[in-house]
Amino acid sequence: MSTSATPLSVAVIGAGMAGRSHAAGYRNVNTVFGAGLPPVRLAAIADAHLELGEDAARRYGFERALPSREASTIDAVSIVVGNALHRPIAEALVAAGKRVLCEKPLAGSLEDARAMAELERSSDVVTSVGYTFRRSPAIAAIREHVQRGELGDLTLFSGRYWCDYATDPNVPLSWRYKGGHGSGALGDIGAHVIDAAEYIAGPVAAVSGASLPTQIPKRPLPLGAVVGHNAAPVSEEFGEVENEDTASFTARFESGLVGTFSVSRTAFGLPNGLSFDVLGLGGRAAFDQHRPAEYLFDDAQPEARTRGARQIISGPRLPYFAGGYPMEAPGVGGGNAEMFTFQARAFLDQVAGVADPLPACATFADALRTMEIIQAVVDSSLHGGAATPVPPAV
Repeated sequence: MSTSATPLSVAVIGAGMAGRSHAAGYRNVNTVFGAGLPPVRLAAIADAHLELGEDAARRYGFERALPSREASTIDAVSIVVGNALHRPIAEALVAAGKRVLCEKPLAGSLEDARAMAELERSSDVVTSVGYTFRRSPAIAAIREHVQRGELGDLTLFSGRYWCDYATDPNVPLSWRYKGGHGSGALGDIGAHVIDAAEYIAGPVAAVSGASLPTQIPKRPLPLGAVVGHNAAPVSEEFGEVENEDTASFTARFESGLVGTFSVSRTAFGLPNGLSFDVLGLGGRAAFDQHRPAEYLFDDAQPEARTRGARQIISGPRLPYFAGGYPMEAPGVGGGNAEMFTFQARAFLDQVAGVADPLPACATFADALRTMEIIQAVVDSSLHGGAATPVPPAV
């Protein structure tokens, strides 16, 4: 497919840390992979805090910053704001014929998520969700090992996402700490590890043994805007934390596979600790985001003396690597920013109808499924850890 001369105009709604990651991704989409994608016009970044939007627009080369969303001349938009705002913004954009890439989790409530999935079913525009870890070369390679049967019949998936952004009790109360159980650590970071589990090992059928404790029940009210996980000036007044700091549960997959999950935003010393092990009768694989340019792989090697886990360094033979990194040599890639670039490219490949696109982004329906699992975890916790079914995968 030849590259169109007509640029694709893109915008980002939200100029916080994730919004900037989307902005940086759009800036770099035409530097990765094959030809076919039209030129990209970096049109606007919208944020209620205009100064923050102006700074992001300057950093990433967008034409202008806006205090509110305005999409009249835009082709594709990333929604990167508080979860409760996803649905109304997505509905307005889809009604205007815009293509949408929405950050996870899909919405602030299961009701809103279901409405957004129905919106996707009834519309004819591209709608996608930002599960960036699907773009990790190491994680995608582990998925391929599983799909090729190289681990044998799977026996256990053990996933963790441990972060420390909320360990300080003086971290100000923000939207992340509001909303019911399931919207805290489970929805914020647990959504990623749940999606990774199903991406690698297939659908979850039921959960049980859920616990959703809150370690820091009150936090100081901020005196101004809070950006991402950053510190901010606070008042002497405190407000209630409404959701969980940690979550743990077990899962049964439709295949019969057993899963264990643990997530925390109060895990001291672990800034971004997504990790998992997937084990089968014939091998195992393990990944740790703190070492993103590698994974461990152990299979049934014929020589018993040399059996054991091998460190696989990310390189051009792994998914996304060749064509995705300027220096196509083992050991030089694996960063978070690159995954956002690969995600933005995959989204715009869909929008532009590129002939040889990257694997498509997750859909609203995929992200609804994650939220249905989260709701099942909440229901299990409310009933003493009772086994709770998840709606069947469609």
